[in-house]
Amino acid sequence: MSDGPHPLAGLDGAFLAFESPTMHLHIAGVQVFDPTSVPGGVGFHEIRDQVAARVPLVPPFRRRVVEVPFGLQHPSMVEDPDFDIDFHVRRASLPAPGGPEELAALVGSIVSRPLDRSRPLWEFHVVEGLEHGHLALVSKVHHSIIDGVSGAEVMAAFFDLEPAPVGPPGSGAATWEPGPVPGDVERLRSALGSLPGHADQVARTVGSTVRTVRSLNSRNREVQGVLPPSPFQAPRTSINRAISGHRRVRLAEVPLADVRRVTDVLGGTVNDVVLSMVAGSLRTFFAGRHEELDSSLVAMVPVSIRREEERAALGNRVSAMLVSLATGVEDPVARLRLISAGVQAAKEQHRAVDTDVYARWAQALFPAVATRLSRLLGNLRVFDHVPPVFNVVVSNIPGPDVPLYLAGARMVAMYPVGPVAEGVGLNVTVFSYLGTLYLGVTGCWDLVPDLDRVAHGLVDALHDLVKEADRRDRPVPWWHGEAPE
Repeated sequence: MSDGPHPLAGLDGAFLAFESPTMHLHIAGVQVFDPTSVPGGVGFHEIRDQVAARVPLVPPFRRRVVEVPFGLQHPSMVEDPDFDIDFHVRRASLPAPGGPEELAALVGSIVSRPLDRSRPLWEFHVVEGLEHGHLALVSKVHHSIIDGVSGAEVMAAFFDLEPAPVGPPGSGAATWEPGPVPGDVERLRSALGSLPGHADQVARTVGSTVRTVRSLNSRNREVQGVLPPSPFQAPRTSINRAISGHRRVRLAEVPLADVRRVTDVLGGTVNDVVLSMVAGSLRTFFAGRHEELDSSLVAMVPVSIRREEERAALGNRVSAMLVSLATGVEDPVARLRLISAGVQAAKEQHRAVDTDVYARWAQALFPAVATRLSRLLGNLRVFDHVPPVFNVVVSNIPGPDVPLYLAGARMVAMYPVGPVAEGVGLNVTVFSYLGTLYLGVTGCWDLVPDLDRVAHGLVDALHDLVKEADRRDRPVPWWHGEAPE
């Protein structure tokens, strides 16, 4: 049987409230599979049937949004009495030759369309016609349901650790019966009853924010050395303007061993190297546009605050930190070290901040206010006239180091595709899988028509770091130093 409405809280509700006609807040992924070793092959119908069988393992996939009248409260998710698996699992085919360019173009078209709020907020597109006999699954799920970490958990429900599919628990879709959808009067009554408590919540949130700001200012006065950039300190650029609703996507990949080679020799973490790749790519990108920046670019880096006991929970447990990309530094090794120091400073500052303050404000704001504010920012093209909060979003999500299968077909690649925000026309998201870092680069169609150069620049920037690591790690011949005894 179905249970009752599930009110969206905090950031989950905010991702719905802040969505606008130009800012689509869904997360996508491009999983590529090799079905050639499966007897009889794997196609749309086999994948559709497996997804249908696994949907009961992800309850939010059968729930749709129910808005509260006048936006007095965040919406609730209720069981969709008209749930139709064929609306959510769709079929597509690539034109020849079915390579990365054709796949990226299709993905760009898919993520340019908002999800239908009258249905559960997800779509799976089964894409046939890829080169080498491969097929792809393009997943699109709203950010109100998942963040990067929980998104990996959700997708794991549809995959297997071995070629032979494992069926879902016995309580499958046949036993599911949706409950009644609450009416407008019932929803309005519930929202009005919550208003007194909402005023108290706003007061507590304001008090918590003031204490956090005071603590942060006090700490920053005592810190010696690097301080993370503040909001609106990022330079103005041609990609930090009002966005359209259309997207371009590019897909790339690099060996994780190359990244490890850089960290082993030059220092830093995998995430530091990813940020350095973005920095190197954007230095080349803006130079190609003959665009001089008056300061170093600033990246917003999402940070998971999900505790171990919350790993299986869906929704959003995420915060963020701002990191300088040190793009004013020409030497890639010096840039990496500055970025690494900046990340460490940002982490220390992040630990000193109440990370739940974002979720509290998201809960305290009336959705009606948040929605109108978001649309106003876009309609007035505010970011054409003010400095950006930051220049680019860079997200790094750890993935599995064991092979995954769908309907018996082995996954051979997994590219993440993140959302583009108002005033920030570029998102770079990275996902690791089986010794490879898969890069998804998403750009506003109008602001970044030359998105190819960003994607190629990421690979070139890592190549430069690997070359420098090899040079520094190469043994020095004895005739360049002291002769052996």
